[in-house]
Amino acid sequence: MISLATEKQENVVTDLVRKIGQYGGTAPGPIVVCIGGIHGNEPAGVIALRNVLKRLSETKPQFQGELIGLAGNRRALSRGVRYLDQDLNRMWMPHRVWSLKSEREVSDGTSENIEQRELLAEIEKALGHNPESAIFLDLHTTSADGAPFAIISDTLINRRLALQMKVPIILGLEENLDGTILNYINELGHAAIGFEAGQHDAASSVQNHENAIWITLLGAGCLSPDDAPPVTPLRQQLKAAARGVPGVLEMRYRHGITTSDDFEMNPGYLNFHKARRGQVVARDRRGEIRLPESGFLFMPLYQKQGDDGFFLVREIKPYWLKVSALLRRLHADRILPLLPGVDPLTEKGQAYLVNTRIARWFVIEIFHLLGFRKHAEVEGKLIVSRRRQSPEE
Repeated sequence: MISLATEKQENVVTDLVRKIGQYGGTAPGPIVVCIGGIHGNEPAGVIALRNVLKRLSETKPQFQGELIGLAGNRRALSRGVRYLDQDLNRMWMPHRVWSLKSEREVSDGTSENIEQRELLAEIEKALGHNPESAIFLDLHTTSADGAPFAIISDTLINRRLALQMKVPIILGLEENLDGTILNYINELGHAAIGFEAGQHDAASSVQNHENAIWITLLGAGCLSPDDAPPVTPLRQQLKAAARGVPGVLEMRYRHGITTSDDFEMNPGYLNFHKARRGQVVARDRRGEIRLPESGFLFMPLYQKQGDDGFFLVREIKPYWLKVSALLRRLHADRILPLLPGVDPLTEKGQAYLVNTRIARWFVIEIFHLLGFRKHAEVEGKLIVSRRRQSPEE
């Protein structure tokens, strides 16, 4: 396929309905819900969904299950901005969603309050079609150019679906960001992948999103290989776009910002830019900002809206994924209550309190291997909770 990396796309999507479209629904199979444009300056996912649904409606292949395409922040998409009043992808905290579902008033009066209520209603409706077998694909782009990548909560089913895309996989982002729709869906127990296709305005980002959607539909068993674009070229194109980037990385550091910080990223950084400890990468009103450790610079902020200045990630060797999968299948988490400084918070071992003054060595790494995430840290104590498990775990 021809690279479109230098081409630009229109950055505003108007006249957009919440449900972009759907296909299938007559034969048993999983429900695949794709959400595009939860940030309004990221229209590539919406455009890709339109293209995929158009091809399906024209070719009319046999389809097991159902594909539903949803638009995220419609009002922001119509203006080409990330959000109008608040970030729609930071609003999916359990207490807030409970208020929306119980029809209690969420009285912030913002545009995104309306958007979230409408989007939640469509998600609930979609899950009603097949609540036992649902896969979510959350489609994004970034302000910096660079390789496409996938973000997952580290469950075995999420790994399997993401690995099929042949792009770098980022683990641990959900420990650093609260209120994302990906976290909300994962906590419901469904498979969910965040896919970042490239720079906001690049036409190649639309193509990368289309590739990811087709690969997900094939991996979920919705389509046979004869009824979709050949999967090998799709994977090869994504793999080529991510050439030189490690296959699996973990989150190490988030540099959070506020509007009063006057944060400014130094120019020229791409996603997965290799950087060294102490390197000056940005500035704010307090002066130079240096990296706390070496690694790969990730999602540097080159737009006015947002509270994430940049992230730092490091490579994980694929060997550890295999070790982790084996430990989970063997239910090795049963040994956790026997470890010094580790106390269960729930009867079924879904959460633990860890005294890091006693349990010092590779604490969070051990819990990550066993499928837990850091939930909070207070005065030398960690609260870790189990990610929702897939059937093979």
